[in-house]
Amino acid sequence: MTSMGYAAIYAKTGTGYSAHVPDLPGCVATGRTLAVTRRRMREAVALHLKGMREDGIRIPRPTTLAERVDVGDAA
Repeated sequence: MTSMGYAAIYAKTGTGYSAHVPDLPGCVATGRTLAVTRRRMREAVALHLKGMREDGIRIPRPTTLAERVDVGDAA
């Protein structure tokens, strides 16, 4: 089995961080710190994929790309 990597999007919230994986709708995580949210996101992806396999749902290939766009002093 080859390893796949999915893009996760992290956002600062009023109480910590939230994250989602665009290629896996419904796969989300939250946490008070970025480190906790990252750990929970890895766990959420693994659980999401396990559930999909158990339900006989095709696992989508990663297609989302994320890139930081620097805008200089415009922000």
